[in-house]
Amino acid sequence: MLPIPRKRFGQHFLHDTRVLDTIVDALGPLGTKTVVEIGPGRGALTDRLVERAARVVAIELDRDLAAHLRQRYIDRPHVTIIEGDVLETSLADAAGGPFVLAGNVPYYITTPILFHALQRPRADVAIYLVQKEVADRMAAPPGDKIYGALSVNVQAVARVEVVKRVPPGAFNPPPTVDSAIVRVTPRADPVVNEMLEQRFGRFVQAAFGLRRKQLIRVVRTVTALDPVAAGEIIERCGLRPDARPEVLSPEDFARLVGALNA
Repeated sequence: MLPIPRKRFGQHFLHDTRVLDTIVDALGPLGTKTVVEIGPGRGALTDRLVERAARVVAIELDRDLAAHLRQRYIDRPHVTIIEGDVLETSLADAAGGPFVLAGNVPYYITTPILFHALQRPRADVAIYLVQKEVADRMAAPPGDKIYGALSVNVQAVARVEVVKRVPPGAFNPPPTVDSAIVRVTPRADPVVNEMLEQRFGRFVQAAFGLRRKQLIRVVRTVTALDPVAAGEIIERCGLRPDARPEVLSPEDFARLVGALNA
């Protein structure tokens, strides 16, 4: 008997075969690759990955589902089931080398998982099934009303593409909102270097906590600089002191954080 969905884990099991195939296809050729899967649930996506990938590592928090999956793939030596919290699991360590990432991400912890997956070393490509609102925010351009800290932090290090909208009926039980498949591919030219990534992330988060404030006020609040010093740094970066965070591109933020760090 299949384990029932648990509301406390935000479980909505994907069953639409076309959507499942789209996720696998979006990962690209898998014959020589390791796939790390977040939240395999009952194994609908895992079944497809197991047939195509050289190795599959599935991370499942629900102990009943983890036990079900271990039994399901007991005769598949290239499949590893990790019972645990993905936020406490190093994805790269779990993979043991280069990997691609896939997951039907629980809505209640989507953003923490996305930030966790951006930690180095990153997946060669990541395909997420997330709430459509989150996918749209990930891909939003500067100046868009939904552009925010998530948009900047993801786009600073990766390319984002919304692949397909997914209706509630593709899940059991159906969620109350639309979902979307989104592809995240690391940039060959990230706008922020590895040494500044954490500081960049903290500054961007703080800036959007003050998104209605002018940039000079944001810089002064976050760094405690005096008005003259803050204004000089902003202008040196080619930015307007009266600009709002929501109009700054990832490149703008990177220049500003680099100047503040210097």
